[in-house]
Amino acid sequence: MTPAATRHLAQSDPVMRRLIREVGRCALQPETRRSPFQSLVQAVAHQQLNGKAANTILGRFKKMFPGRRFPQPHDLAGVTDQQIRDCGFSRAKVASIRDIAEKTLSGVVPTSRNIACLSDEEIILRLTEVRGVGRWTVEMLLMFQLGRPDVLPADDFGVRSGFRVAYGLPAMPTVKALLAHGERWRPHRTTAAWYLWRAADRAKK
Repeated sequence: MTPAATRHLAQSDPVMRRLIREVGRCALQPETRRSPFQSLVQAVAHQQLNGKAANTILGRFKKMFPGRRFPQPHDLAGVTDQQIRDCGFSRAKVASIRDIAEKTLSGVVPTSRNIACLSDEEIILRLTEVRGVGRWTVEMLLMFQLGRPDVLPADDFGVRSGFRVAYGLPAMPTVKALLAHGERWRPHRTTAAWYLWRAADRAKK
């Protein structure tokens, strides 16, 4: 994220200014090489699992498609549900992955080129049509794959926890209260969310 983002946050919010000074430079680097299909499959794999377990399952999944860095949607026609299950996916996740593939082939899930032309809300509306994909999952894609600068995942536990810690609140903020406060961070709410995650991490340590 750009120095302009941290400058804006520091000027608009004294608490954020202190947090930026304590944490240092924002190190958020979007993974722009991933397709929306790959990002969604990986997001589904990580649901309700720690990172190590999810990555092990994804490693087995990718091994089913030799010669590919990551399978393409049409590749899934060549494997059975049971083969995908054997990688470690639950039945519900297999159904989600099948739906991601089908909706990518039908154009509901856009290509990397087409998604760049859509607004954040258009992307959220399109991708939440996919089975097992909610708003939070799409917000992570917007931030970590597309590098969209103004995303505030107000439902995220880490963001809310970081806000509580940084602002010295006695209890977790409501989503409504967090969004209202976040208006002062526009158009750099993605960077603000990154700093709130760091505040939550620091509190754990």
